[in-house]
Amino acid sequence: MNHSPISRQPRPPTPGPAHLRAPAATTPEARRAHAWLHTARFLTTAPQLEHLPALAVPEIAFVGRSNAGKSTCINTLTQQKRLAFASKTPGRTQSINLFALGKQGVTDAVLADLPGYGYAAVPREAKLRWQRVMGNYLITRENLKAVVLMCDPRLGLTELDEILLDVIRPRVAQGLEFLILLTKADKLSHAESQKALSIARLQCGGGQAKLFSALKKQGLDDVATLLWDWSHGPEQPAAAPAPAAEEEPPALD
Repeated sequence: MNHSPISRQPRPPTPGPAHLRAPAATTPEARRAHAWLHTARFLTTAPQLEHLPALAVPEIAFVGRSNAGKSTCINTLTQQKRLAFASKTPGRTQSINLFALGKQGVTDAVLADLPGYGYAAVPREAKLRWQRVMGNYLITRENLKAVVLMCDPRLGLTELDEILLDVIRPRVAQGLEFLILLTKADKLSHAESQKALSIARLQCGGGQAKLFSALKKQGLDDVATLLWDWSHGPEQPAAAPAPAAEEEPPALD
């Protein structure tokens, strides 16, 4: 693990355009969660596990197939236009990007953006290498508090998604929080979305499943509040001073 301090200070988050900003929240809890998520700023990028900093605060990982809408979801939740970068060449970049959360220069949680998987054009050797890195991360990352699996409900869970579920199932049984997030829900009719949600709830194996639409802001309050609750439970460690940011991250899938 890399424990070395980073000297440069993080840039303040850049407000996103109007279509990325959260609508008026329905509860005080949701308003608090949205304000907290908007503090997200780039922390570091790591092509290998040994490049990740050792952190004591809760870490929430976002995973999913290429083109499942992961970057769009992260940008919508944080109300920022380009916090998570979507690559024009899916599967090209194989690194973990970390984003710090917390007000007034204090980090109380971290979002981990894992590259999309399953893109056919990526060489087999690169796929296998990244599968090992991601599998080891999900199994061994000590401060990993939760995993959010992005899924296009029109496709459902694929074989690769099922493999990921098998990897994390022992940790879910030990208390790891888990959410299947059905992105692009606006592309389904009400009946179709409810059917997809019912199927996902059967497949989540001790976790949760929710519908989400970045375009329609569907599920935004629920997911934001859930992320806050996961990161601020009574058993969470005290907030730590925020490490300063490195250079801008590379494009992600």
